[in-house]
Amino acid sequence: MSFSIATWNINSVRLRIDLVARFLNEHAPDLLCLQETKCRDAEFPLSAFHKLGYPHVEINGQKGYHGVAIASRLPLGDIDRRGFCEKGDARHLAVSFTPQGAARPVRLHNFYVPAGGDEPDPLINPKFAHKLAFLDEMAAWMHHGAIAASDAILVGDLNIAPLEADVWSHKALLRVVSHTPIEVEKFGVFQQAGPWVDAMRRYVPPEEKLYTWWSYRARDWALSGRGRRLDHVLVSESLAPRLGGMKVLTESRGWERPSDHVPVIVRFDA
Repeated sequence: MSFSIATWNINSVRLRIDLVARFLNEHAPDLLCLQETKCRDAEFPLSAFHKLGYPHVEINGQKGYHGVAIASRLPLGDIDRRGFCEKGDARHLAVSFTPQGAARPVRLHNFYVPAGGDEPDPLINPKFAHKLAFLDEMAAWMHHGAIAASDAILVGDLNIAPLEADVWSHKALLRVVSHTPIEVEKFGVFQQAGPWVDAMRRYVPPEEKLYTWWSYRARDWALSGRGRRLDHVLVSESLAPRLGGMKVLTESRGWERPSDHVPVIVRFDA
């Protein structure tokens, strides 16, 4: 039942469809999960994915903001688009697929967690309050719904760098949204609610630096090295023994007109 999944905050799928095509042609994951697609469902470039060999596409879009999508070589079923915090935002998409030779389907969740704004104080920053509430609702849903009780994968831009080595400077970022103690704590709560296994850290020890995002504000992102790991692949305990490899495509941050995030690919073996 070998298969591969990629996750990528594309920061506008229409603007960067050529980069998506390059990635799919060069790496050909079985499924690609996109976040921040920034277009309504009717505006999504479906035909481009079909031409690239991905006939099965599910979308949860929104005009100008947010948006998630899953493109697949494999048939998709049991589609779900869950709303969080009664905001009406397009931030979640779930599908089921059955890898060739597998006895049962795999459930895949694609998330785009709110960024949270700049000020890490929920009393004065509604965006940060929304992020914390979103994380609380995720944890409660995962716990009571037993989301990871069977073969399940959760990917996406979760907008939190939970470990000290997930940021360029733990000390400098303790008061910066994405690495504050309260966000890290809530990340841990929903991770344990699965419980979910951190697939990326199965291949990179927790004390080693690991990034998936570099700010557009950096004049030279590679030279500054000020990255964060905001994108994640979490798997159910039942799937953890089948993990077969992981790659962070860091070089794509240097492509022409890139996203500030890079793709992460995880492979599963029989």
